[in-house]
Amino acid sequence: MLPAVVKLCCGISYPHLRSMAGLQRAAVAVIGKEISHLQRWGRIQHFIGTHAGFNHSEPKHEDIKPAREDQLFYVQQGREAMRKALGILEDKDGWKVDITESNGDVICSKVMPGNRRVFRLEAVLEGSVEELYDILFVRVEEMHLWNPSLQHIKVLKQVGPETMVTHEVSAETAGNLIGQRDFLSVRHSCRQQSRVYLGGAAIQLESFPPQAGFVRAEDGPTCIIIQALDDNTGRIRFTWLLNMDVKGWLPKSIVNQALPRAQLDFTRHLRRRLAASATLG
Repeated sequence: MLPAVVKLCCGISYPHLRSMAGLQRAAVAVIGKEISHLQRWGRIQHFIGTHAGFNHSEPKHEDIKPAREDQLFYVQQGREAMRKALGILEDKDGWKVDITESNGDVICSKVMPGNRRVFRLEAVLEGSVEELYDILFVRVEEMHLWNPSLQHIKVLKQVGPETMVTHEVSAETAGNLIGQRDFLSVRHSCRQQSRVYLGGAAIQLESFPPQAGFVRAEDGPTCIIIQALDDNTGRIRFTWLLNMDVKGWLPKSIVNQALPRAQLDFTRHLRRRLAASATLG
């Protein structure tokens, strides 16, 4: 779901580990009436307000009425991915700071059951919520134009304005050890006033099996939260939970170094994209 996220692991090589470009997979949240019965919802909102600088406010439910049962399935998968992603963020135990950049970007991580490590990036960007939503979700097929770690991304199914199924292929990197990866994902978005949620997770389609020559990696549940700051400076807080299984044989120690660097690289490319837009007016 949202925004396309970190596929730079797909081009990992030992000598180029520190220079890998990040790919964003983003991710979305529909937090509406369908999940208002969840007992943990209040605590999830408290987490968002405490850790992401957001004011407590339940996102408005958007009535999506798919015409077919399979469309409803994709919407439900996107919503469930966000629910699980927010559950990960809500659990305050186990997080540790991995990287603190001079520009204020911070990445924390924690180990989940199954020994998978997830990463949370917090950054402040120059731009608007609407602009980020347009770049990361509405115009997701253009992401390869500014994100060098992505070869292409294609929307396979569009289920209303808030849900889609996408196929992504990472860019080929000279000297990589594991080859290119591809990703099949459901993405979902929820917009509410000064806040946008993007979430998603890997999905399987019989009509679109793994492609020859690629290892199909999986990410999710994952999410991105975009929130306008209250200082009227035209800046936004960008919170990104990255949860990815790159598959293949690459050692976890290498992956766990590459993924947070990928987040920083992706954010750097995103800043350049926003700056270019500002220059063009």
